[in-house]
Amino acid sequence: MDNIALIESFGDFKDEKGISKIDLMAIIEDSLKTLLRKRFDSDDHFDVIVNPDKGDFQIFLNKTIVEDEMSEDDDLEIEISEAKKIDPTFEVGEDFTMEIPVAQLGRRNILTLKQILATKLQEHNNAMLYEQFRDKIGEIVVGEIHHIRHKHVILLDDEGNEFILPKENQIPSDFFKKGENIRAIVETVDFKGSKPQIIISRTAPKFLEKLLELEIPEIQDGTIMLKKVVRIPGEKAKIAVDAYDDRIDPVGACVGVKGSRIHGVVRELRNENIDVIQWSKNPEILVKRALGNVTVNKIDINEEQNYALVYTPVEEISKVIGKQGQNIRLASWLSGYEIDVYRESSEDDDVELREFNDDIDQWILDEFKKVGLTTAKSVLDKETESLLNMVDLEEETIEEVKRILREEFED
Repeated sequence: MDNIALIESFGDFKDEKGISKIDLMAIIEDSLKTLLRKRFDSDDHFDVIVNPDKGDFQIFLNKTIVEDEMSEDDDLEIEISEAKKIDPTFEVGEDFTMEIPVAQLGRRNILTLKQILATKLQEHNNAMLYEQFRDKIGEIVVGEIHHIRHKHVILLDDEGNEFILPKENQIPSDFFKKGENIRAIVETVDFKGSKPQIIISRTAPKFLEKLLELEIPEIQDGTIMLKKVVRIPGEKAKIAVDAYDDRIDPVGACVGVKGSRIHGVVRELRNENIDVIQWSKNPEILVKRALGNVTVNKIDINEEQNYALVYTPVEEISKVIGKQGQNIRLASWLSGYEIDVYRESSEDDDVELREFNDDIDQWILDEFKKVGLTTAKSVLDKETESLLNMVDLEEETIEEVKRILREEFED
């Protein structure tokens, strides 16, 4: 195999991967020197000249001219009589340079050279891929579903690059079909063996941030600032926004008319509910806004412990906490304060004793009713000693009734 055929055998790779001529030249030179080290134990006495434009390279061996019969290594030294046959002007001690034809390396070494070159080209491609996607961490990529496996999904982009979407990085309601295009952000890029492994995510808050940038021009151009984004993937998210210009309504700009701007993001996130609030430097205002459309009577802020105690009417408790605690959890993440709720009871906040007939025997309830004690508060407000004088019940029974009322009513 001649030089041209050897280099042209990798021409397709160069064109496909877009490798520069300089990089290709360096890889070919490094591959040749690797082979020379394998063949001659060292490449110190060799010069390699590569011309990728012509598909050509040359190997030159530099020998030292010695007296006849004084050569100790024919690979590194040449006797003066042999040198003078080529150029009569040569003298002992001078350098003698000769070209080594590729064919002289032998078929086995040429095959070895091809393997070395292919390996180094792949290493170069892996390094370039790593650098390319390391710079894209936190950015959105689009890939086509290639394989669906139990623990992850494999995607390919238009250039054939492979992305891995682990199960834990998928929105719980995600359902994928082979050939479908989906969006995600690059989360990590690490080497697994010699090959870069690109992990993507659809559950990271950063994914929601980037989707908002795509859908809302004011965020992209910096008119509106995304101060913080928190989410429970597939369930609920809260975002805090602010504007440099007081004349701009950042919440309205993000939501759009009848939710037109936010709708595309919600659809991408499998109908994840998104609350948009305006950021505030005032912690009380921020906590109140983070909790959403609920009635809050008072908020006590402890700056040192990042703690907020929210006072709210009894009927608002479920709204403050939200489904499975989602609302209060997201509000805590968004505001940066651990939020606790104090239920403020009104005078009418009481429960009829008959509501407890599943836990308390009816004859016991009847005893309380006889003396006008018909609500939970009316029983709990009285001392046990007073109740013993009022109803025909044992002390042990009265204490048990109080325990049930406290657990079911006060808590």
